[in-house]
Amino acid sequence: MLDWLLSSIDPSRGHEVGFAISWHARLMTLAWGVLVPAAIFAARYMKIVPGQDWPRELDNKTWWHFHWMGQALAYAISLIGLGLVLGRGENPFQLNLHTVLGYVVLAFGTCQVLLGIFRGSKGGPTARATDGSLHGDHYDMTPKRLMFERVHRSLGYLALLLGMITILVGMWNANAPRWMWVVLVNYWMFLVVASVIAQIRGNAVDTYQAIWGPDPSLPGNKLPKMGWRTVRPSEKTNGQSGQTLEGAE
Repeated sequence: MLDWLLSSIDPSRGHEVGFAISWHARLMTLAWGVLVPAAIFAARYMKIVPGQDWPRELDNKTWWHFHWMGQALAYAISLIGLGLVLGRGENPFQLNLHTVLGYVVLAFGTCQVLLGIFRGSKGGPTARATDGSLHGDHYDMTPKRLMFERVHRSLGYLALLLGMITILVGMWNANAPRWMWVVLVNYWMFLVVASVIAQIRGNAVDTYQAIWGPDPSLPGNKLPKMGWRTVRPSEKTNGQSGQTLEGAE
C-alpha cells in the first residue's frame, strides 16, 4: 500500500521536478486547493456561528476574518508561486493548458482583490457615514453594492473551480505521487460533505440579516436575498424580534 501511495500516478513517466517547480506546485496547491475553498466555506456557512444569540448578537465577524485573511494569504502565496516559475527564465508566453488556466485564475484573483478594495462603504450603526447617518453602500444596498455582490460571488466560485482544475492539470503534468492526489481529493470531499450538511441545516445565511438583523424596515431586508439558496433567519424564526445593531449598542 505504501509503495502504491508513493508511486507516481502514471507509472510510465518519471516524477522529476526541480526546486522551483516543486515549490510552485506546493504553494499553488496550498493557496487554491486548501485556503481558497476553506475561505469560501467560511463566508457561506459561518455568518452565524453556534452559540451566537441571533438577533440579539449581530455582526459576528468570525466568517469575515476567515474569509479575507484566507483569500489575502492565498493571493500572496500565488504571487510567490508565480515568481518561482518566472524566475526560472522561461518564456512566460510559452503557453499550455496549465499555464493558460493559471494566468486566468490569477487574473480572477486580482479582480477579486480590486473588488474587495473598491466595494464601497459599510454604513449602519457601527460604521456610520461622515455626516453621522446610517447611510453606506452595504447598509443601503446601493446599485454599487448589488453589483459587487453579484460579481464577487460569481467570480469567486468560477475562480475556485478553475483553480482546482488547474491544480489537477499541474499534478498530472508533474506526474505527482498518488498520495498527493489522495490527500487533496479527500480534503475536497470533506469540504463538499460539510457544505451539504451546512446547507441542509440552513447555515447559508443572508449576509444582510446576519449583520443587521431581521427588521423588515431595513433597506436590505426590502430586497430579494442575495446568493444562491441562501436563507434569512427571520424566515425560520417566524417574526422573531426585529432588533438591529442600533438597539444592541
